[in-house]
Amino acid sequence: MPLTFAAPTPESIPLHIVEPGGLENWLLDRSEAETAWVRLNGFTGKIGQTLLVPTEGGATLALAGFGTAKDRARTRYALAAAAAKLPAATYDIATGLPTELLETECLGWLLTGYVFDRYRKKSDAGALLVAPVGIDVPRVEAIAAAEVLARDLINTPTSDMGPDKLAEAAEALAKQHGARFNAIVGDDLLEQNFPMIHAVGRASATPPRLIELAWGTEGPKLTLVGKGVCFDTGGLDLKPAASMLLMKKDMGGSANVLGLAHMIMAMQLPVQLRVLIPAVENSVAGNAFRPSDILTSRKGLTVEINNTDAEGRLVLADALALAEEDKPDLLISMATLTGAARVAVGPDLAPFFTDHDADAATLSAAAKRVDDPVWRLPFHEPYESKIDPGIADLDNAPSGGFAGATTAAMFLRHFAGEARYMHFDIYAWMPASAPGRPKGGVGQGIRALFEALPEMLDL
Repeated sequence: MPLTFAAPTPESIPLHIVEPGGLENWLLDRSEAETAWVRLNGFTGKIGQTLLVPTEGGATLALAGFGTAKDRARTRYALAAAAAKLPAATYDIATGLPTELLETECLGWLLTGYVFDRYRKKSDAGALLVAPVGIDVPRVEAIAAAEVLARDLINTPTSDMGPDKLAEAAEALAKQHGARFNAIVGDDLLEQNFPMIHAVGRASATPPRLIELAWGTEGPKLTLVGKGVCFDTGGLDLKPAASMLLMKKDMGGSANVLGLAHMIMAMQLPVQLRVLIPAVENSVAGNAFRPSDILTSRKGLTVEINNTDAEGRLVLADALALAEEDKPDLLISMATLTGAARVAVGPDLAPFFTDHDADAATLSAAAKRVDDPVWRLPFHEPYESKIDPGIADLDNAPSGGFAGATTAAMFLRHFAGEARYMHFDIYAWMPASAPGRPKGGVGQGIRALFEALPEMLDL
């Protein structure tokens, strides 16, 4: 469902956002009856507290607790915690929201309206918000729509989101924005030299494909590559059953790049955008690729398969090689690639790799501004030896268990070639619900990237 601001109405309830340290000052301007009501109900301004206050004039105002700065540093979308508890009505922010937090907190409010209701009864609308003065409404609504797109794609089970349906979703997005769409499917992948995408996906009943979306004719070239493994059994190196439970989300990289693409196109950033998604299912069948196989990539580099469950980097490699051939000004890949990244930084941070210190600094600063946390991990050159198998050019799954996120990123860097390259190893899933972020699929790093792109590309 669309997450948008409400139209102004005379019936809108004024909303006052109050921190614990500011409550007494706010009460100075209220009547004795209103003050008594606030105290009687125990409102202190803690994050998530709400209170409807009857005024002497017969109207109603609302209070929302905003917590202290220290409290807000331990969560995200502090206002969303209150929005989720307010009675269904339309609210208009009257006081208390700092200008520098306006966009992020209003976005959080909109995101409280997200419900993945494709397979169950639709929920009633909750508390609605009138856009405050000074906010860039189209931008915030575009970001919210991008988040909805990413979440919906990730949350949809593979029965309804296989490689073919992922292609349909990308094509629908292309039509929405007047972008160009193409898909290379099945054995055509071999004819057009995408052998590793084909090898990973050939055992599935749904043929593998390389999805391409292109938009814009002027400006710097920006290419986004997203891992589209719609389900990952592990292949012949079969995952345990418990490890398959979340594998519908293994296309989270593709969902996130499509979300970022929506922001870029909706806000008309002056770039030449290209999106590449290798979409496959890593399945088990008689024609599945095997441990110890050696595959030849689009780039010509050979890869020894030491674990068929390290398939994401294989499909990304062919897509990155294609991307690099076009000499993009910036190449970004996003993938739910390694458990090692989650061990390193947990599910809430989006780790990224880049050789460009200026890009890392720009992105990190942008991430703080929009409350979309990222963390730089290293390309550590001495680890190159770990992805050298001896009988092929590269090893897809080095033994030993150490530095798994780094070695995977270094593997991909070989295929990005000389491009200015940034790789994200994201989780794309909320293990537990939080304000504005219900349990399930989630966007990671894309708001930070959208905020950083104008500076990174000199737009």
